[in-house]
Amino acid sequence: MTILDKIVKDKRKEVDLRKSLIPVTQLEQSVLFQRETISLAHNLRHSKSGIIAEHKRRSPSKSVINQSLNVQDVAKGYEDAGVCGMSVLTDGKYFGGSLDDLLLARASCNLPLLRKEFIIDEYQLLEAKAHGADVILLIAAILTREEIKQFSEFAKRLNLDVLLEVHNEEELHKSVMPTLDMLGVNNRNLKTFEVSLETSKTLSSLIPDDFVKVSESGISNIEAIKELKPYGYQGFLIGENFMKTDNAGASAKQFIKDLQP
Repeated sequence: MTILDKIVKDKRKEVDLRKSLIPVTQLEQSVLFQRETISLAHNLRHSKSGIIAEHKRRSPSKSVINQSLNVQDVAKGYEDAGVCGMSVLTDGKYFGGSLDDLLLARASCNLPLLRKEFIIDEYQLLEAKAHGADVILLIAAILTREEIKQFSEFAKRLNLDVLLEVHNEEELHKSVMPTLDMLGVNNRNLKTFEVSLETSKTLSSLIPDDFVKVSESGISNIEAIKELKPYGYQGFLIGENFMKTDNAGASAKQFIKDLQP
């Protein structure tokens, strides 16, 4: 059983529990449910840096990254740094995040917010919308083509952008459909946790140009971004690099400054 299988198994139990506690009608009545969403895909298309900065306390591959930074400061700092969007991990058991982190980030900035989560149920999209998210992540490795279609179509009805994440050619071929906005290539091998930018380079030519190409994982310096831009990547998801410092916002600001020619 891979770590991904474990996460999904636990996620199913967690979502079933939350569904039994909070009815859909309650989510739909949330004050944030009616807000106009901000498109991350649009921001990435019109940005020089393409940085999506992440709030992440820990991960299965790195254990603790940073438990001391509070979400409000991180969100404000990222916005001040001029990032295109912010990714907020909401998984509790493996990443130390929560939906409250999403609410706090929403209250602290006007960036498009990505709910970074292992989505296996439409209910999680309603939660995302009710807690102020603008974008959802779908992971091809844990979903069938039918589920990707179902969830991405539902996201569009909620006016949410969709970032679909793939790790290899097979996942990419089953996933491409018009209801996606961004295609993310995760450079981390989920079985070995090894990271290689070659994954993004190899898959870039197979991604149709209608989608914004996003590279995820293992981007820790500006050289990596300069290396990937000629392959058509407009978005770069950076998590640990900023979060492992004492001031994630200042670290992102310096990174973006160094990136400018």
